[in-house]
Amino acid sequence: MRARPAATAAATLLTALAVGVDPAAAAGPRLSEVTTVGVHNGYSKSAYTYLAQGLDAGTTLLELDVWADPFSRRWRVSHDKPLGNDNNCVKASSPAQLYTGDRNQDLASCLDDLRLWLDAHPTAGPITVKVELKKGFDNRAGLGPDEFDAYVRRHLGSRVFRPADLLGGHPHLDAAARAGAWPSRAALAGRVVVELIPGTLEERNPNDTLWTDVEYASHLRALHAAGRFGEAQAFPAVHRAAPGDPRTRYADAGLRPWFVVFDGDAGAYASGGIDTSWYVRNHYLVVMTDAHAVAPAISATDPTEQQARERLRLLAGRGASVITSDWRALRGVLTAVEARR
Repeated sequence: MRARPAATAAATLLTALAVGVDPAAAAGPRLSEVTTVGVHNGYSKSAYTYLAQGLDAGTTLLELDVWADPFSRRWRVSHDKPLGNDNNCVKASSPAQLYTGDRNQDLASCLDDLRLWLDAHPTAGPITVKVELKKGFDNRAGLGPDEFDAYVRRHLGSRVFRPADLLGGHPHLDAAARAGAWPSRAALAGRVVVELIPGTLEERNPNDTLWTDVEYASHLRALHAAGRFGEAQAFPAVHRAAPGDPRTRYADAGLRPWFVVFDGDAGAYASGGIDTSWYVRNHYLVVMTDAHAVAPAISATDPTEQQARERLRLLAGRGASVITSDWRALRGVLTAVEARR
C-alpha cells in the first residue's frame, strides 16, 4: 500500500480526535484505502439463525431490507413482507441474549442486536449497515428522513460514524472525501457506517418520483443549511454502476456533492467499461454486489477459499471498498482486509 504523506497522517489524527477515538488507535489504512467482504441479506434466517452469528462470522457489511409500514408506523425488516417482519433479529437486552428468543422483529431490534454485539466486541468493525428502503420513505406516515435519523440515533447512539464526522470543516461531503478525511479502520473500531440505497419496489414504481437517494441527499443539504448537520445518521448511495461520474444523473446539481458512497453490480465495475481509479483517487466508498458473478463466475455460497480470495483481490484492484456475496461460512475470507487499488 502506498505511503501517506505527513499532512494526510496529521489529518487522520485530527479526525480521530474529532470523532472521539483514541489517537493511538488511529494508525493504519483509512476506510477508503481497503477492501473488505460482506454477506448479502445477512438478516435472513436462511443466511444465519441469528443476526449475531453473521457478525461472529466476520462480515463487515450488514444488509437490511426495510419497509416503512404506514399502518403501524413502524420500520419493518423483511425481503418481501411490507407489513410484517421476517428476519433473524431478536429482542435482546444483553449480548448473552443474542442467540435465543423470538425472531422476526422490527428494525429497532436489528439495530439493538448490532449495538449489543459491538458492546461485546469493541475492537470489531467498522460495520457498514446497508439499508435498502424497499419502497422508500413515507413522510405522510411519520417515517421520513428526520424520523429515520432519530430512530438510528436512539438505537445505535454514538456507535454511528455520521456524515458530520466526515465533513469536519469542509463545505460538503465531496470536498471532505476528496481531501481524504475518512478515518482509519482502527479509529473506527466498534463503529457503524449507515448506507442508504433506493429499494427495488420504488425503483420499479412509475408513480414514485422521489427515491430514497434524492430524498436523503436533499435532507442532508437542508440540515447543513440549517446548521443541524450533526443530526444526520446515514450516507445516501448512488445506486447502480455507471461510467463517468454517476452523480450527473441527478438533475439538481446541488445534490451531487452530498454523495460519496456508490453501490452497484461488481460485474459492471470489473468489466473494464468504468474507470474505477476515479473512485480510488477521490476516496469515495464503493460497495460491489454479487462478487461471485464476475466472470469467470464462482459459487455464490460455497466457493473454495482460494477462489473467494482471488475474487477479493481482483475487485480490490477494481476499487471496491466492500464486496458482497453469500459466502457465509468462509470466515477466513469474511475477515480478510485487502489493500484497495
